[in-house]
Amino acid sequence: MKRESRVVSCVGVNHRTAPVEEREKVAFSAEDLPAALTRLDGELGGAVILSTCNRTELYATTDGDVSHAERLLIALTACKGTQLDPRLTYFLTHDEAVRHLFRVAAGVDSMVLGESQILGQVRDAMSAGTQAGSLNSVLSRLFHCALRVGKRARSQTKISRYSVSVSSAAVALARKTVGALDGKTVLVMSAGSTGKLTARSLADCGAARILVANRTPKRAAALADSIGGRAVPFSGLQRALAASDVVISGTGAEGFVLGPELVAPAAAGRNGSALVLIDIAVPRDIDPAVREIPGVRLFDIDDVEAVSRASMRGRRREVLRVEAHVEDEVEDFVTWWRSLDVVPAIAALRERAEDLRRRETERALRRLPDLSDEERERIDAMTRAIVKKMLDRPIARLKNGGDAGAYMEALQDLFEVRRSPSGRRR
Repeated sequence: MKRESRVVSCVGVNHRTAPVEEREKVAFSAEDLPAALTRLDGELGGAVILSTCNRTELYATTDGDVSHAERLLIALTACKGTQLDPRLTYFLTHDEAVRHLFRVAAGVDSMVLGESQILGQVRDAMSAGTQAGSLNSVLSRLFHCALRVGKRARSQTKISRYSVSVSSAAVALARKTVGALDGKTVLVMSAGSTGKLTARSLADCGAARILVANRTPKRAAALADSIGGRAVPFSGLQRALAASDVVISGTGAEGFVLGPELVAPAAAGRNGSALVLIDIAVPRDIDPAVREIPGVRLFDIDDVEAVSRASMRGRRREVLRVEAHVEDEVEDFVTWWRSLDVVPAIAALRERAEDLRRRETERALRRLPDLSDEERERIDAMTRAIVKKMLDRPIARLKNGGDAGAYMEALQDLFEVRRSPSGRRR
């Protein structure tokens, strides 16, 4: 029996399948999403894009055929006017796609295991889909369930005790590279959520001096004031670079923010001390060409992953508990998804039974003209009760049975219930 309900499918690229220079080709900013989602909704009949520094994933509803992998990938890359090698991507469908998103929301599929930002990013993806009108009923249910999984993982396991962010991992990389930060000057290029997390982590680690640069001076000043740092204007970046030991950048701007023309003069005359640049933005903020400048050490977000593995052991103990919650929620979602076929079948069965009951009752009552209104109502109520009790078990099997498809085939054969594509019984 061919299932009418469409299944969840996902095409994506992440830190495990592709390097940052490929991931940034399909990185979507908040400003990019409305137009992209509107376009994808028109092509696919529903879409959600989850785009973070670690991944870009398109969730849609298809009939589950693997041939849709190419269609989804082409639709996604067309929104950015680019192309990706299919070998760097993955295509998941039905319960695999559901399980994948739930693991992402729970923090066990991230570059930094248990990271704290991903749940908010999943929520933002759902909100963007809602605002663009691209969130169909299946995707809406999927993302609401994903948020519940993420909250459950953090409230019912200790995964959040070990949770870190990419920002804090970048600070750990800085400490590993230059040593203690209590005598160092660090420039943070971002005053958004990434910049805030980075600055606070630096302050907690005792960085001697924290500079904050942002294209919006007020935001830079507000963040600097909150951690006892100093805001610097973008026009003064070269001077700030020259004064810094470490630069952590995470603006996510389109195009490079730092290139050789700014970094080379800042690196000159440092008396042998290296200028450490850590780029955690996707798309990247810092031109890879600066690696060729003497005295400069550049790390990108893929380098951060190696640092995050150091504290993996304690978190691994909680992963199995999180995975158990994920499997519970996957089962619940799949059960709900199956009900999308079952509900119309149940409605058709009830409609069929009611038609028969009403016709036969009316025929019998016409032969009993002397009955009072009260007696007629009692007979009508009795026949309703009989039909309800007869249908209770078949309906329960349809709702809770392990093979709803087989039960619906039997229902069609035994009760002559058919559903047309429009949903009407025939």
